[in-house]
Amino acid sequence: MLKLEPRAQPSQAMSLASPLIALAITVLLGVALFVLLGKDPVRGLQVFFVEPLKNLYALSELAIKATPLILIALGLAVCFRSNVWNIGAEGQFVIGALAGGWVAMQAGPELAWLGRGLVVFVLLAGVLGGMAWAAIVALLRDRFNANEILVSLMLVYVAVQLLGFLVYGPWKDPKGFNFPQTITFLPEARVPRLFDGGLRAHIGTPIALAAVALLWVFLFRTYRGFALQVGGLAPAAALYAGFSSRVALWTALLLSGGMAGLAGALEAAGPLGQLTPYVPAGYGFAAIIVAYVGRLHPVGIVFSGILMSMFYIGGELAQSRLGMPKSLTGVFQGLLLFTLLACDTLIHYRVRWQRRVAAVSKGT
Repeated sequence: MLKLEPRAQPSQAMSLASPLIALAITVLLGVALFVLLGKDPVRGLQVFFVEPLKNLYALSELAIKATPLILIALGLAVCFRSNVWNIGAEGQFVIGALAGGWVAMQAGPELAWLGRGLVVFVLLAGVLGGMAWAAIVALLRDRFNANEILVSLMLVYVAVQLLGFLVYGPWKDPKGFNFPQTITFLPEARVPRLFDGGLRAHIGTPIALAAVALLWVFLFRTYRGFALQVGGLAPAAALYAGFSSRVALWTALLLSGGMAGLAGALEAAGPLGQLTPYVPAGYGFAAIIVAYVGRLHPVGIVFSGILMSMFYIGGELAQSRLGMPKSLTGVFQGLLLFTLLACDTLIHYRVRWQRRVAAVSKGT
């Protein structure tokens, strides 16, 4: 009989190995799923794990998907390390896209002197928009002790409804044949691409990598980052040390909202080039999985972000080439999350084999 036995100390080896084990189990479950659906499992795994890496164009598309996931997950990692549960990054992403999109729509002859510098203002507006939306959560938690999980999650739907109101109403392109979309942003307001020749990868990718380095320095080399993590791991110790829980709350949420807003602005002014009802792509929710698979560490988030991007692209390819439902992406994401949670049990517990001892009692 298998039995879970508590470890004297959490296993560092299992902490690193747990995501790899979870990925392996997810792949095995994926193979079983393809077989049950009557599809070739080898072909199925190929579209998920080979096609997104096979050439420069595929890598460019992978970078486009990974950039928002990495940026949002970095902000969420700060929140989760601080014991602040921001579940509404999707809403902050949408508001960042709205704020950045509004600035992009102002591009015209009167702003021609800015040239490509207009993109800086587009991205800055996205950051400020995401921070403002996250500040609502911080204010309600700080002043009224509202649950940040519920508040941040409900604000996602408010943001989505606001987006719908604008693109179906005041911001609708009058020359767009009544489609719910804004005008197409002028080239001066679009995020520059990294390469020519049809590759869509843009400057958001190096921005995300720079954010990884800056966040690593902030978390592990600064006093404020240390204070945030102590507050998350041991609130009583943080209080004794004089660390302010209010400062930690506002810092974590504003930073997380700003990162999500930046991702939204990059998405609106990058691949989309306009605002539509389809701006919400689920990145804010998928980034929660990215953050945890990456162990809330900036470097780990890069690898988990790439993996999650492969799931997105693989799901799209499986839909078009194998005739499978689009929801397959969500299935793989969910499998990865649940297997990771199961494998994380082994960080604090070890599996022991215990022989079953049969009790023999004499009849009376």
